[in-house]
Formats: sequence, C-alpha cells, structure tokens
Amino acid sequence: MARVLRVARSSSLFSFGSRSYSAEASHVSSPPPPFLGARRGFTKERNVQWVFLGCPGVGKGTYASRLSSLLGVPHIATGDLVRDALASSGPLSQQLSEIVNQGKLVSDEIIVNLLSKRLEAGEAKGESGFILDGFPRTMRQAEILGDVTDIDLVVNLKLPEEVLVDKCLGRRTCNQCGKGFNIAHINLKGENGKPGISMDPLLPPPQCMSKLITRADDTEEVVKARLRIYNETSQPLEEYYRSKGKLMEFDLPGGIPESWPRLLEALRLDDYEEKQSAAA
Repeated sequence: MARVLRVARSSSLFSFGSRSYSAEASHVSSPPPPFLGARRGFTKERNVQWVFLGCPGVGKGTYASRLSSLLGVPHIATGDLVRDALASSGPLSQQLSEIVNQGKLVSDEIIVNLLSKRLEAGEAKGESGFILDGFPRTMRQAEILGDVTDIDLVVNLKLPEEVLVDKCLGRRTCNQCGKGFNIAHINLKGENGKPGISMDPLLPPPQCMSKLITRADDTEEVVKARLRIYNETSQPLEEYYRSKGKLMEFDLPGGIPESWPRLLEALRLDDYEEKQSAAA
C-alpha cells in the first residue's frame, strides 16, 4: 500500500493559494482549511487527494462520486470494496458477512488490504489522485495514510441522527442493475434555532421497482449500533485532521438539490462546474 500511495504523492489537480477563507454560510460549521482560499487557477501538476468522513448513511458516496466525475479523479469507497469482497467466495467473504451483519466495523487489516489492492489496480490503469470514501475510520488508519501520502482536504459531512437512521432504513438496491435508491421521505422540522431538513425520496424507475432489495444490515438495531460505534471512533479522527488544518465540517442543509451547490461553493468549485458545463 505504501508503494502505491507514494506514487500518488507526485500528482494532483490543483494548486492552492494561502489566504484563509472565512465561511459565511450556516451550512459550513467550521471554516474551511486555509488552502481552500484564493485558488490561483487549475493546474495539471497534482490530482486532488481528498477524504470524505461522515456517519453511515450521510451521503459520502453520493457527493464523493459527483466530485469524482467533476474533477476526473477516482472515487474509492471502502464500503464498495467490502461489498465486492462479500459477493466473492472464500473465507474472507464469510468473515466479512459475520462482521457486517452484527453492525461492527471491519478491521484495519482487512480494509488496508482491500484498499491496497484497489490502488494497485488503479495505478496499473494510469489513475492518479483519489477521493477516499469510508477510509480512514480509525486513528490507526489515519496514521497509516499519513505516513505514505499527503491528504489535501478532509470533508466531514453531517446530519442529525434521526435523519441518518431514516435514510439508512430507506436504502434499496436493484438486484438487476445494481443501482441504489432511497424510499425515505424525510421532513424534519426545525427547532431550538436549528433549521429543518427536507429530503425527497430517490425512487427507482418502473423497471427496477419490483427488483428492489434491502441490505441485510439495514435494520434499525444494526443502523443505530453502527452510528454509535462510528461516533465513538470518529471524535479522535476529526480532531486529528482538525489539528492539521485539513478538516472542513459541512452540515448538509437538505437533499442533493439544496446541498450540492452549497458544497461546491464551500469547496470553491462552483465556478469550475460552470466552466466544465460551458465546455461540454
């Protein structure tokens, strides 16, 4: 893994300026790291090396995938790596099945091994840079990552727990095409000075409607166990990146229509999306 990630150290898409950026919008609960301010244009010298943090169900995969497409870098979700391994045959598949169904976190050794193989495969195809989704989850993983590569930015997506539970319980996957959907209709009223959150369901097309399946681990008991475990392990991880000036905490204001443009604004990428659209 160290060998593969060291290759990524020499490339990334942006060069950042040094002026600090003071966030004014309420959806950014902590100021973005200084290097997000005063970008001096895009270069081809480095591809971004970003990490997305957040509780299970918060939408890391959705936003990381969109940014991956926008920036032209691979989106590597350790959750997908685990599910691919689960779908395979052999002792690892059985071991992972027991861990996931109990709502426990997969061990560092297994995650590092899966990620290492994915990065090696990407290197062979000429990939550089990455947006990591679901890694690191522990301090040990963060230290391993920090020893072998430079992370530019860590985006910590946040939602209230009751929204996270509803989102997880509403997740569905088409067992034919493999696409993910969500049948939950969320309408959380604002209280105690906090704004409300509304999210429309992401419904499947008619041809997928009868083929929807629910993940075995998406039960209320398991979801709450995952959230509890995540919260216990995430605090030192968040503080680790906060102390390095690389953590940006982003409170999602709603669904994709509300959150996506505000996330781009916080990342100073709103103008870049416009340029990409104009060039298409």
